[in-house]
Amino acid sequence: MRHFEVLVFDWDGTLSDSTGAIVACLQQACADLDLPVPASARARHIIGLGLEDALAYIVPDLPRSEYAKLADCYRAHFLRQTTGLYPGTESMLAGLQDRGHQLAIATGKSRRGLERSLSELGLARYFSSWRCADQCTPKPAPDMLTELMGEFDVDASQMLMIGDTTHDLQMAGNAMVTALAVCHGAHSRESLEAMRPLACVGDTGELSQWLNQNG
Repeated sequence: MRHFEVLVFDWDGTLSDSTGAIVACLQQACADLDLPVPASARARHIIGLGLEDALAYIVPDLPRSEYAKLADCYRAHFLRQTTGLYPGTESMLAGLQDRGHQLAIATGKSRRGLERSLSELGLARYFSSWRCADQCTPKPAPDMLTELMGEFDVDASQMLMIGDTTHDLQMAGNAMVTALAVCHGAHSRESLEAMRPLACVGDTGELSQWLNQNG
């Protein structure tokens, strides 16, 4: 028996093991443009946010007119990176799909960036839909999830949001959607547990087991 019809996954730090690459590329981009280089913890905090919110946090004194230059520099570095999935991710997705769940993504990435990743990794076939930060109001606003609810014709009780950041959990709360936290990504277990998700799992193996038993 399925408890949730639709499972919505965050991408970076939840399915994709990309947190380290994102942090390094943000730091390098700031260094290239002679901007203050953020500490790793500060850079990790913005993973999952939309571009403007992320840059306002990382470089609060940077004029908005310079955001595009920093974003372009970051993307140039990131496109040279090779990022993969956490072990066991694809088999987990295949199993969930076989059980009849609808799978979706809600991410701070751009649509172009997500579609590139899905194509490179051959994962697009597992997901019925996705929402990206350049398609609607980004996290922690509820819009990604409310739009997906409308598309799948489900209510909040039939959807589960799975993510590795407090931004994911805040978005779920704002949409009245149940949230599940994964602790192998950008934010600490302590910060995630403080948001009171339904559960907090350590890695993909635990996530897969939890979803098989409770999803």
